[in-house]
Amino acid sequence: MEERGSRDRGGGAPATANGTERRQIFVELGEQNFDAIRLSAYRTACKLRYVQKKCNLHLVDVYHVIEAVRDVGLNAVELAAGISNTRLENLVSLLFNQLAKRLPTTHTVDPRHSTALLVDFLLAAVDSEAGGRLTVLSVKAMLAMLCGGKLLDKLRYVFSLVSDSNGVLTPSKFESFLREALKLPTAVHEGPSFGYTHSAARSCFPQHKRVTLNMFLDIVADPPPQCLLWVPLMHRLADVEHVYHPVTCSFCRSHGITGFRYRCLRCRGYQLCQDCFWQGNASGSHSNQHQMKEHTSWKSSASKLGRALSRTLGCVSSREPPRPTYPEEPERTLNMANIVHTNTHTNTHTYSYSHTHTDTHTHTHTHTRPTSASPPIPIGHRACAEESVICLLSLKTVQRSSKWSLFM
Repeated sequence: MEERGSRDRGGGAPATANGTERRQIFVELGEQNFDAIRLSAYRTACKLRYVQKKCNLHLVDVYHVIEAVRDVGLNAVELAAGISNTRLENLVSLLFNQLAKRLPTTHTVDPRHSTALLVDFLLAAVDSEAGGRLTVLSVKAMLAMLCGGKLLDKLRYVFSLVSDSNGVLTPSKFESFLREALKLPTAVHEGPSFGYTHSAARSCFPQHKRVTLNMFLDIVADPPPQCLLWVPLMHRLADVEHVYHPVTCSFCRSHGITGFRYRCLRCRGYQLCQDCFWQGNASGSHSNQHQMKEHTSWKSSASKLGRALSRTLGCVSSREPPRPTYPEEPERTLNMANIVHTNTHTNTHTYSYSHTHTDTHTHTHTHTRPTSASPPIPIGHRACAEESVICLLSLKTVQRSSKWSLFM
């Protein structure tokens, strides 16, 4: 059943936003001078990274999004179903209220302000396309792309949205997801470079008929298809924000580079900070046509020499660790509907446990407790309890399991 809510098509701002907050995030985004970046992928990634941090979404990972979606009941709703602004606000508000509880006292966020900013941006992204419609898929897709956490976890969640029950990608679902995800670049005025086109989905998997999870990760992860270049780049921006390089930029002459560092492969000793490289600055004999290498960390000459010796001696592998391989078939959720206690028809329950003393002798104790102390759970309540147990087990095994059934 599609939910209908009031949509402000003119301004696109949420109903909870007041006049001063309406479109506030876009005003502040325009003041950052990101349009001076000549490379569209970096420009788009910088804009969306700014939105992510402004809304405090960089403190939320995809597992928090999954939990909030389940708490508001959207996990059982069809992806194509429309939802109201009110339900969207409830979801985002729950997301940031839970975040405020997790953060230490030294780091606080304003859930109400973050909710207003994010809802405003999401509605504007939906309105960026003519005849845009707020659906469950659009909310899940945009939150998954904008939240923080690991890129691999986000792509696994995306695959759970676009695959069938056999763990195979459905082209029509992926095309629908791509249409919603690419509304994010369009909302920050990067539609000409990364807006949705009918050929975008087909260009991602041109030669594959049956795409499974591992194949999907190999194709969409870094380096991704052209239309999704900004996704891993936004994660790399987050990784290098506080990386310091103790060198001098060859153009602006500022000592100490933070973020990306670019070294010319033709001009000896010519290095640029990320701002100078992104804006196309060059000096001396260096040209923008020269090939540049991007560095995300600083290694001293001593550390380089030590690592080279270690590789020569075989102490350190020269290859990057491979990406983990996941099961091709999705793991089925445990069905507890037919589980009945073994002593249903008796008047007592028997519990046994054992413990071992230091002298290695094992003693077993048996205790009996009347059934009357634990009345049977009604069927309706039992279903709720079973669902809660399954959800709790899934959340507790997030970090330990290599399965991707959590996303199903």
